[in-house]
Amino acid sequence: MRAVILISGRGSNMEALLRAGLPVEFAAVISNRPEAEGLAVAQGFGVATAVVDHRGHVDRASFDAALAAEIDRHEPDLVILAGFMRVLTEGFVRRYLGRMINIHPALLPSFPGLHTHRRALEAGVKVHGCTVHYVTPEVDVGPIIIQAAVPVLPDDDEAGLAGRVLAQEHRIYPQAVRWLAEGRLSMGEAGRVDLRAPREAMGPLVVPALDSA
Repeated sequence: MRAVILISGRGSNMEALLRAGLPVEFAAVISNRPEAEGLAVAQGFGVATAVVDHRGHVDRASFDAALAAEIDRHEPDLVILAGFMRVLTEGFVRRYLGRMINIHPALLPSFPGLHTHRRALEAGVKVHGCTVHYVTPEVDVGPIIIQAAVPVLPDDDEAGLAGRVLAQEHRIYPQAVRWLAEGRLSMGEAGRVDLRAPREAMGPLVVPALDSA
């Protein structure tokens, strides 16, 4: 499998993917920001990099056309959004439908969009987390591939909660990409995820924990 990763900043999820020893050829890392720290990280792994600066385009459609041209030049099987902070047009998303994935720092469908950790704390939820999902034209509602949850602690602030969620992002994103590379995962009919993997027995997650019997 050939993959292209899109980033806008430091690229910590990108780095987790590059370090994971996946059966994937990472053809390129592309950023919409020439100053993105992740570009140097990717180069350190020997991965080709490119910049398609959104600020050089008159509108979203023209930027998406230029970005698609750069992506297609690398002939990827998979497009991975890893902290890519641009809302993509419907035409762009449909071009890669079923072969573009994203990671979101919340347990979708809760808290789509920005400032997820702050909103989780304000809402008083007891469990928060992250989600890998297929990208569809409507933002943050694509079919869910895998999620990881963390408890929200009584003394949590936004930074502390974000750090614990990010650690889980670095675990589940490589797993999702591995499933795809091994041909065990696809977006099936009616937009549902088809995962051919063993189903391990799981108990309920209760936060705060129940009193002991």
